[in-house]
Amino acid sequence: MSGGGDIRLPKEDNDHLTRPPPHSPRRRRFLSFRHVNALAVVAVLAASGMVPATDLTFVLFSFVYLLLLSATAFPPLGPPGAAADPPVFGARNRLLAAYVSVGAVVGLLLPVAYILDGVLAGDKEGIRAAAPHVFLLAAQVFLEGVTFSGRFSLPMRAFVPIFYNTKRLFTIVDWLGSEVGKAEGKHGAGRRLLAGRALAVANLAFWAFNLFGFLLPVYLPRALKGYYSGNGSNNNNTKVKD
Repeated sequence: MSGGGDIRLPKEDNDHLTRPPPHSPRRRRFLSFRHVNALAVVAVLAASGMVPATDLTFVLFSFVYLLLLSATAFPPLGPPGAAADPPVFGARNRLLAAYVSVGAVVGLLLPVAYILDGVLAGDKEGIRAAAPHVFLLAAQVFLEGVTFSGRFSLPMRAFVPIFYNTKRLFTIVDWLGSEVGKAEGKHGAGRRLLAGRALAVANLAFWAFNLFGFLLPVYLPRALKGYYSGNGSNNNNTKVKD
């Protein structure tokens, strides 16, 4: 969700060390348990009627556009069936892992808890305000899992979080405006009002930094550099064979 698909779990590192020689490359598992859970969240929120049709359309469009860009602008460099490109930030990056964990707590776990509490408190307005952000972030996590399966290039890995992060900033601004406009008593206790406003502000601050302080200036340039460096190597190899 923050370029965090570059992180491998220790078990995945062991698999990497014991993988077969280069002549028989292994492809990554298509989806992890985390990505399947994200897909479940997407399905539940989409079926609940709490997500606007524009956000549903955005998710469908992003998938089609991802396939289009992958086929035309940034195709995979390796042959079909080749192993996935190496991670941009290395296999095990503890700082990035901690950063992604903070994003998961702030962006998914706490908003989901807020939505569930809103169901008990009868705060329909708060639920409808927070649900689009959770829906889009869950869709982003799932689509990141698709791009890291080895079928997509490094620029396409960067495309998903940047595309979704940009969209979600507008959604979070709407969420914050809804929370600020609430009146105490009508939409739950004062504790819930403060929690909703604090959560919306925290998400706005975190994801604004994620887009303008990490994805655009750090992650995207490294992904493009890795892609075009590999592209140059492939072209040189082709010339040598010719």
